[in-house]
This record gives sequence, structure tokens and C-alpha cells, in this order.
Amino acid sequence: MKKALVMVLLSAASALAAAAPDHATVTFSNGTEGWVGIGDGVGGSWLSSTPGEHGTAYYSYVPDTFGVYWTNRTNPDFVFNYGKARKVTLGIDIKVNSITYEGIEVPRELVVELRDHHNPYGDMPYTSVWYKLGTISAKERGWQHLSVTIPDTLSTTLPAGWGGYGNGGLALPPGRTFADVLSKFDEIAFTTFVPGMFYAYTTFDVAVDNISIKAQ
Repeated sequence: MKKALVMVLLSAASALAAAAPDHATVTFSNGTEGWVGIGDGVGGSWLSSTPGEHGTAYYSYVPDTFGVYWTNRTNPDFVFNYGKARKVTLGIDIKVNSITYEGIEVPRELVVELRDHHNPYGDMPYTSVWYKLGTISAKERGWQHLSVTIPDTLSTTLPAGWGGYGNGGLALPPGRTFADVLSKFDEIAFTTFVPGMFYAYTTFDVAVDNISIKAQ
């Protein structure tokens, strides 16, 4: 009887440990930890060689491109079944040195997008849910922190401010829900490519740091 009680208590403790909040922040002081920037490895994105005011940041300088991104498909701290958590908060620090179109400083929107490549609908590359974190531009003059909290990871409908992608337009494919994508996605992206928008050639000089997640 006592042995059975001990086993029950251990099982309960294990369940509580598994449900405990999970925090992770990538400061880039230990490398990219799975994050890949546009043009990474060919001069477009690189880790700063000396610590700045935010420590070692991840820089991207790309002339004549439509947009920039930082994505991750391998870090289990960021890519996992979000349905196992009650809510999830994603954050990023970003510094815009310059975003220019034909020599003129312009703003861009930064989006966080959770992509599922497993079973795309029709000719679409993936199914995703996405959220506009905010506007970025050189006018901010320094580091800017942007974040979003998913208050209910089991919601079948898109929460306020969230969009869907994968049905030829800004909608989820038939039979796919917000919770479904959160439980199966295999890539997280912070990007200036807003789904449904088109862009002209632009030059980006930006840096990101302290990419974070809090799951509880």
C-alpha cells in the first residue's frame, strides 16, 4: 500500500514538473542555437564579433531584397507542441540601423509566424498562423522589444490579432484550426514578410537579440 502511494506521489510530482513553466532566451553568446538569418553563411547575416550594449547580437545587412527573416526549425525550446502549455509568450529585441527604399528610410512590420510544412494545402508551401508584433524603423533609435502572448493554446479559432495562411489567401485550410497548427508546426519565424503583402527591393541593416519564449 505504501509503495503504491509513493508511486502515485512520484507520478504526480513528475506531472507537475512536466507542466512547470519553461523559459528560454537566446542571447547569441553561445552561437545561433538553431536560428538562421537571411543570407546566413554568405554574408547576409552574421553574429557580431564583439559584445555591444546587448551582448552578442545577430546582424543582417542585405541590399536589394524584399524582406528579412530569422527562423528556427531545430531548437526544441522554441519548436514543440505549444498545446502542452496553457499559454506561450514569444519575444524579440530588434534594432534597426536602416531600412531604405530608393535611398529613403521606410518602416516595416515585424511578424512572428508559426509554420507547419507537414501537410500543406493545394500548392501552398505550408500552413501557418501569424501575428504582427509591431512597426520597426530607424526612427526608433535603439533597441526595441516586441512580444506577443498566446493566452489559450487550445483555442480552435484565431485569437484577436492573429491571421492564418495556407488556403491561397489569408485563411487557414479547411479542417485546420489555430490549436491544430500550434500543436504541429515545425518552424518559427520572425520576419518582415507579412503574409498577403508584396514588397519592392529594399536595403535592410538590422540586428536582433534576446529571442525568448515563456511557456506555462
